[in-house]
Amino acid sequence: MNELLSLKNRNYALSGGTGTLGGSIAEYLVRNGANVLLLGRSEDKLKTKQDELNTIVTNSTHIFKVDVMNEGQLTALRKEIKKKFKHLDGLVNLAGGNIPGATLKPDQTVQDIAMGDTQKVVDINLFGTVIPTIILSQLMVEQGYGSIINISSMAAKQSISRVLGYSMAKGAIDIFTKWMANELASKHGDKIRVNAIAPGFFIGNQNRRLLTNEDGTYTERGNSIIKNTPMGRFGDASELNGMVHYLLSDASSFVTGSIYDVDGGFSSFSGV
Repeated sequence: MNELLSLKNRNYALSGGTGTLGGSIAEYLVRNGANVLLLGRSEDKLKTKQDELNTIVTNSTHIFKVDVMNEGQLTALRKEIKKKFKHLDGLVNLAGGNIPGATLKPDQTVQDIAMGDTQKVVDINLFGTVIPTIILSQLMVEQGYGSIINISSMAAKQSISRVLGYSMAKGAIDIFTKWMANELASKHGDKIRVNAIAPGFFIGNQNRRLLTNEDGTYTERGNSIIKNTPMGRFGDASELNGMVHYLLSDASSFVTGSIYDVDGGFSSFSGV
C-alpha cells in the first residue's frame, strides 16, 4: 500500500504554485518526498516560495519563470525539464482565477460586463491549462506515463452569479479534461492519465473581499455559500491535498477523464 501511494523522488510541475491552494499543494508534495517544479511569471514570488519550501526539504523545489500562455516559452521549458530531470511524472494546472473587471457588481446586469476583462479571464483559466497540457504532455508521451490534474470549479456545474467568464472557462476545462484523457490513453497507452478537481469554496487572496468583510465576518455572498454548503463552512487549502495525492499516485492507475468535487457537499445540495 505504501508503494501504491508513494510520491517519493517524482517530479511534479505546478503552475500557480505560489497561490493559496497551489502553495499548500506544493508544500504537501515536498513533505511527501517529491520534487516540485514551480512555473510562474513572477520571479520574486517563485523565489520566495522556493526558499520557503527548501526550508522544509532542502533542494526540493525548482523554479522556472514562464508564461503558461506562451507556446515558445513552454516548448523551451519542456526541453529544459527533459535535460535536467529526465522525466516529468505529473502536471498540476493551478494557474487561473478571476479579476475585478470580469466580476459583475450586485447592482449590474450582464449588459455592463467588461468584454475585454471577461476574455482575459477565459484565456488564463482555459488556455492557461490547455497550452501547458498539450506541450508538456509530450514528455509523458515519450516516457510512456504521467498524471495531469486540471482545476475545475463549482461554476462549471451550475450557474453562479456575477462570474460569467470564469464559469465559461471552467465549463470548458471539464470537457477538455475528458477529451485529453481519451486522446492520450487511446493513442499513447493506459499509463497517461488526465483528471480534474472541482474545488468548492476556499478563501484565498483573490476572493477574500468578495466573501469576507474587513472584520472577518462573511459578506452576503459568503453567507449564501455557507447556507448552501452542507458542511457549513469554507474549505481549508490543505483539504485538496488528499485528492491531489490520490490522482498523482499509482493508487488511481485506472482513473482518467474524471472530475472530483471537493466541496463540502455544495454540489449535492439543492438549497431545499
